[in-house]
Amino acid sequence: MRLQCEVEVVSRLLPTCGLRGRGRGTRALLSLGRPPGRAQGGGGGIYLMVCTARDRVGARYKVQENIERFFTRFVEEGKATVRLREPAVDVCLSKANASNLKNFLSAVRLAHQGTDTGALPLSALVPAKTSEVEKPKAKMIITSRRDYPLTKNFPYSLEHLQASYCKLARIDTRVLCLKKLRKLDLSHNHIKQLPATIGDLTCLQELNLHDNHLESFSGALCNSTLQKSLQFLDLSQNKIKALPIQFCQLRELVNLKLDDNELIRLPFKIGQLDHLRFLSAARNKLPFLPSDFRKLCLENLDLFGNPFEQPNPLVPNIQLKIPLTLLECAARATLNYRIPFGCHLLPSHLCEDLQVAKTCQCGSACLSSFIQITVTMNLHHVAHTVVLVDNMGGTEAPIICYFCSLACYSQFLDRYLQTNG
Repeated sequence: MRLQCEVEVVSRLLPTCGLRGRGRGTRALLSLGRPPGRAQGGGGGIYLMVCTARDRVGARYKVQENIERFFTRFVEEGKATVRLREPAVDVCLSKANASNLKNFLSAVRLAHQGTDTGALPLSALVPAKTSEVEKPKAKMIITSRRDYPLTKNFPYSLEHLQASYCKLARIDTRVLCLKKLRKLDLSHNHIKQLPATIGDLTCLQELNLHDNHLESFSGALCNSTLQKSLQFLDLSQNKIKALPIQFCQLRELVNLKLDDNELIRLPFKIGQLDHLRFLSAARNKLPFLPSDFRKLCLENLDLFGNPFEQPNPLVPNIQLKIPLTLLECAARATLNYRIPFGCHLLPSHLCEDLQVAKTCQCGSACLSSFIQITVTMNLHHVAHTVVLVDNMGGTEAPIICYFCSLACYSQFLDRYLQTNG
């Protein structure tokens, strides 16, 4: 029988010499069995063997009538101690699977009591393999093409993988099998497209794709388990022109970098990213900000180097249809009265239209019948720290406003003219 855990063998004679143990365990493989070539029969030949990375051959301790006491108070936490008589040591176990630990201790106890070896789950006491005693590798950093592994798999225990400057044209399918991955850095490569299977990395919190050749970000990724895990996303220095409607379903995002792309607009419902605290979209092609931008609450905002248009509230873009179409009336009523809807009730294209409906200054919804203008907004209203928008020291940018009717626009215009003389 074998058990993988962390082990510290502490001599009880150390305190008498004025010494003490380190207080921390080492990755080890414990085996309960009989040495190779030992005659069968009798319990006296059963040993407990502890193998570590430094001693793969292992240290053996006789078991029968040699155990003074078991300490199992914290066995449910994967911890226990076996106190031996000879030598006078305590074998301290930790970070073990609780169920496996209970079974192993039960077998050791039976061996100590002299139970017939035929009833015990014994293992051959042979040196441990390196993979059995080495601490699982959690981090791997690759910064050149020649160091990239081509003939062997990545360790399945990886939580942090960086593969930069490797000239990768696509994401390695072996990377997509690393289910414990929390941080994936593929910056400075030649990746053009992201596979939807990245969404299968259920623990992924940080994704860095800085300096690649991406032209889009898949809507399928936004509908994946990344919705619940992804907190940091770096898409800077790519060729992305727009982000999908579903992008704002990545509600756990805290830090979003979109610098040096070709963005002509930010996500329409960006205000839904209520955990977002750091946003940078410098050096893009943004003419204005979406109306939903007002809902953000940021710590740091960088929009430097965008060709923002000069807002003019007196020149509206009128898309009003009078009288309103039946579709427009039904859509407004559904949203204003918060009537539940979904693909099980409505065609999918209607659901998509409702999800991107505009919101008037009065709070009412409008779908395809509206008046649109741009006004100036001081970015300090949504961010504590603002990087200057231009070289003139400005912190203001144009933002879209929508009106559901001529009456709403007229009210706004009256206030605007009074404020501006």
